[in-house]
Amino acid sequence: MSAPVTRIDAIRYARHDRMAEANFAALVDDHDVSMPLDYFIWAIHRQGEPPVIVDTGFGEAAAMARGRIITRPVVDGLRAAGIDHLLVENVILTHLHYDHAGGLSTFPNARFHVQDAEMAFATGRQVCDHGVRAPFDAEPVAQLVRKVYADHVVFHDGDAEFAPGIRLALCPGHTAGLMAVVCDTARGPVVLASDAAHLYANITRANPFPIFVDEDAYAAAQTRVMELAGGSLDHVIPGHDPLVLTAFPSKNDIARVDLSPYRPVTEYL
Repeated sequence: MSAPVTRIDAIRYARHDRMAEANFAALVDDHDVSMPLDYFIWAIHRQGEPPVIVDTGFGEAAAMARGRIITRPVVDGLRAAGIDHLLVENVILTHLHYDHAGGLSTFPNARFHVQDAEMAFATGRQVCDHGVRAPFDAEPVAQLVRKVYADHVVFHDGDAEFAPGIRLALCPGHTAGLMAVVCDTARGPVVLASDAAHLYANITRANPFPIFVDEDAYAAAQTRVMELAGGSLDHVIPGHDPLVLTAFPSKNDIARVDLSPYRPVTEYL
């Protein structure tokens, strides 16, 4: 029997050059080594169904404000993957940080899926704290509120069966309502971990990325991601690791993460 999910594209749209010390909460020996971040959205394909998009990316204004480099606009990346952004019906928002929910207007005809806890946090008293709200941009959050009133938002409370072969798994810690997306592919479950792990090294070193609302929950989320992936790092796709484009079959800044890596991910680390 064929797997429900036939293809998963990891589409890179931006990059940020930085040192390793910026990617870990605790001090690391290689703190002064270059360790850039890539920025992705993901497209999940099923036979006979329109693709489901995971996250929206951000645009030029956010890139300029935050010193990021857009390598290719999200719309162009989608087009390279054979996807018309105007025909997208469903977008899963893993969380509401600027780089994952900063491009809602790219998908004017879509329904947006978000966790109750995430929306409550992003619009609640917690973001009165300047440090807490730093990874959020106000306008995308406000746009999402307007989409609620336009009946274009679907809320989820914890784990959910999204569609055949696609499951949502609540993995808070980085944010209050971050969710991973588990896809049933021909090679087994593939977990789009989003920022439950920015990098594979956040998992292998048990050293979190230094943005979280609950460090213990963050650690539990990474444990859960590995369990959902059957204990295999090869079946985990982190949110920002350039290694995704190196380890998995890739072309034109699009990695096929439904396929197996060329060799075990651990051999690249």
